[in-house]
Formats: sequence, structure tokens, C-alpha cells
Amino acid sequence: MFFKKKKAKVKAVELTDANFDDIVMAENRPMLIDFWAPWCGPCKVMGPIVDELARELEATAFVAKINVDQNPKLSQHFQIRSIPTFLLVHNQQVVQRFQGMVPKPQLKQLLEELAAHAPVEDEEE
Repeated sequence: MFFKKKKAKVKAVELTDANFDDIVMAENRPMLIDFWAPWCGPCKVMGPIVDELARELEATAFVAKINVDQNPKLSQHFQIRSIPTFLLVHNQQVVQRFQGMVPKPQLKQLLEELAAHAPVEDEEE
């Protein structure tokens, strides 16, 4: 009981103004991007849920967070007016946008549906 090994926790990737293009352009999986801030109450509720989705869907989806206070260029680019805001991205295109608190099952289902429609890359022999 006291000696359980803790599993390595996969968390959502922190995207910034500096690393956004490099990470997102290299990613082929469908994405969930969470725009948040540390002072935002609903963001504090959604943060652990987003991290859970990152762990549960690691093989099929890319889950990331963007702190709006520290990354104003991305906030401006995506026209973030309120937080939390969630973007579902597929093939570098925003396919859906949500604001406010969204139930975990709904986010998970939407990501799974995007992943199911994502083309499977051919492995080179």
C-alpha cells in the first residue's frame, strides 16, 4: 500500500509562442489545445481533466495547453476572448472550438472521432 510504484504521469504538452510552430507542424495526430490561465477558476477545474485526456489518448491524440498570460501572440492569433477555450485541430486546421467548461466524456468522444478519421501513415519498409 505504501510502496506502490507511481506510474510516470503523461501531461498535456505546454505550448508557447516560441515552440508552437515546431511542435504543432510536426504533429500528425488530432489535437486538443486548451487555452488557460492560472487565475481562472474554470481553468483550474479543467486542467486535470485535460491532463487525464493526454494520458488516456496518448497513442491517438495530441493534447496541449497554452497559458494565455505568457503567450499573447498565440492568444491573439486564435482570437481567444474568454478562457478556458478549447480548440480541436486536425491537419493543422481548427475544426471545432469550445469555450467554458466542457465535460470530459464529450471532449474524449470528439478526439476519438477525429482520430478514427485520421489517415494512417504508411510505414516505410
